[in-house]
Amino acid sequence: MAITQAAEFLATWETGLDRAPAGRALLLHGAARPDLGGDLQALLSLPVGQREADLFALRRALFGERMQVRLECSACGADMEFELDAGEFARTLADRGDPLVRVAEDGWEIEFRVPGVADLTAAARDADPRRALLARCVVTAVHDGQPMSADTLPVAVQRRIAEAARAADPGGDVTLNVACPECGEGTRAELDIASFLWTELDAWARDLLLDVHLLATAYGWSEPEILALSPLRRRYYLELCADV
Repeated sequence: MAITQAAEFLATWETGLDRAPAGRALLLHGAARPDLGGDLQALLSLPVGQREADLFALRRALFGERMQVRLECSACGADMEFELDAGEFARTLADRGDPLVRVAEDGWEIEFRVPGVADLTAAARDADPRRALLARCVVTAVHDGQPMSADTLPVAVQRRIAEAARAADPGGDVTLNVACPECGEGTRAELDIASFLWTELDAWARDLLLDVHLLATAYGWSEPEILALSPLRRRYYLELCADV
């Protein structure tokens, strides 16, 4: 792996050390979307699937296509290890429908906005997350020609809205279904790309700081001078240190 903007991503890692997972995900999303200029509101308003696609694209840019994933079989407990293609996820999840979903069911006509990151975060803090999410994202609700509130939606209509939202933004819930090579049973698990990417960035940053320490000790260079070197040149100097 060769991150060419070492100082920038080292600063991103340092900032995220004392943040909760949601804060780290937002930080990584900002790094993935420099075109938004750090506009937190713009990041939070994007559909969840867009964030996931952006993070898979960032993962591909930083660490390459192949992702090594480990998972425990829910049936027999066997340790499963397999590869995923970060680039393929980024391309697939970026292909989404209209963010404004329209549902017609049993005399109801609903317009529903595909949830953004801010919507899910706010709903998770409510005692009834589903109700809170509907209240935030239902744009209009009409039953037999009469305007209605989101609180009055029947369960069947809520299910139709959830199905339509998943179809419009499939990246909002990335779930793996892996067959165990030992027992053949399938295991379903959510793929949290933000946590996965943060773990990789954390390992990279700690390795890089060790490299800085070794080169600073050997040559007396400052951290900015070492980080300004290309990854290839840093590795070459480290090999020279090992040969001394």
